[in-house]
Amino acid sequence: MQIRWPWRRREPARAQNLISISDPGILRLFGVPESYAGVTVTEAVALSLSAVYRAVSLIAGTMGTLPMPTLRETAEGQRQRMTSFLDNPGGQYGPTSYEWKETVLLHLLLHGNAFLRHVYGGAGQLLALDPVHPMCVSVDRAPERPGGKLFRATLEDGTVVEYDALTMTHIPALCTDGLRGLSPITVARNSLGTAVAGERASARLFSDGALISGMVTPDEDVEPDEVKAIKQEIEAKVVGYENAGRIPVINRKLKFTPWQMTSKDAQFLESRAFSVQEIARWFGVPANLLMDPGAVSTWGTGVEIQNRGLARFSLHPWAARIEQRLSRLLPNPRFVEFDFTSLERPTPEQEVDLIIKELQAGLLTEDEARALRNRPPKPPESEPAPVDDPEEVPA
Repeated sequence: MQIRWPWRRREPARAQNLISISDPGILRLFGVPESYAGVTVTEAVALSLSAVYRAVSLIAGTMGTLPMPTLRETAEGQRQRMTSFLDNPGGQYGPTSYEWKETVLLHLLLHGNAFLRHVYGGAGQLLALDPVHPMCVSVDRAPERPGGKLFRATLEDGTVVEYDALTMTHIPALCTDGLRGLSPITVARNSLGTAVAGERASARLFSDGALISGMVTPDEDVEPDEVKAIKQEIEAKVVGYENAGRIPVINRKLKFTPWQMTSKDAQFLESRAFSVQEIARWFGVPANLLMDPGAVSTWGTGVEIQNRGLARFSLHPWAARIEQRLSRLLPNPRFVEFDFTSLERPTPEQEVDLIIKELQAGLLTEDEARALRNRPPKPPESEPAPVDDPEEVPA
């Protein structure tokens, strides 16, 4: 006897293949060219360039090493260190403080936006900030919502969750409409696309191209099918790195005309080297820090000045964006601030000389000077034991 259940078995929910409207590949649907070189520049494609990966990892990694303490100004005008959830913004089981800061900078450097989902505790306290990939979030104007923005995040299973300023913090980069920051890989798609096209052309030269290039013409007329067979035979015996050093034998009477490198070919090699400097200009990183051998050689004070310029003109603006947004999540008068002391610290000789001068001028106490050098306070001097009057000794 068969029993038919009155309900049907439900199929498990399947993840939908969704594409974000901020994906550069969506341009193909509207007939918009990806770049002048015809290359679609995505996050993965941009990071495949060694100069982009080095520039992004340099800025994000350096910012990840900087302390981000929570401070409070006292009535005397001094800054006092406080504790807050931003000491570990990823939460107890989330990313570490370094990983969290590195991820936020990576989203800003590549997509021009960082979206941080609020994680609350049972009592309504803010416990952590969860970074959400910028390509999964759309931003719309919503004057009736807190903050005037409505964020729609698409999850892996296709579910769309709405957020506002009470449940998500948005850190935009350079912005023109007040809604969404400009994505560097979108704005720089022509420069990056040219660099990617050069990399692909050079890779194809070694993978599919012959070590000697030229044009093959038969001495007599042949049929189209024979031309196809000749081409396949030549490519099988000549083309590719695996045929390097071999002696091909072809039972045909052919004439080979080798190509010569023209000025245009030489310019192609120069353009590949120039792409490193172009990427350094986009991200504001000195070319010598991208391991560019063609960069101007600088040593001594030149390197120190360039490193200080990187901190002042490239890192400080990124830090200010994050500081001002995160400080809104703290109760007044608390605020968060990156500590650039370790990055801008002078040489040990210069630092010791400056401390001695401040100590002599009365700007620092001896214990404060020892604290700057990570030394404990000077132990108190023990009082000398009283000395009795010496007995008179006859002459």
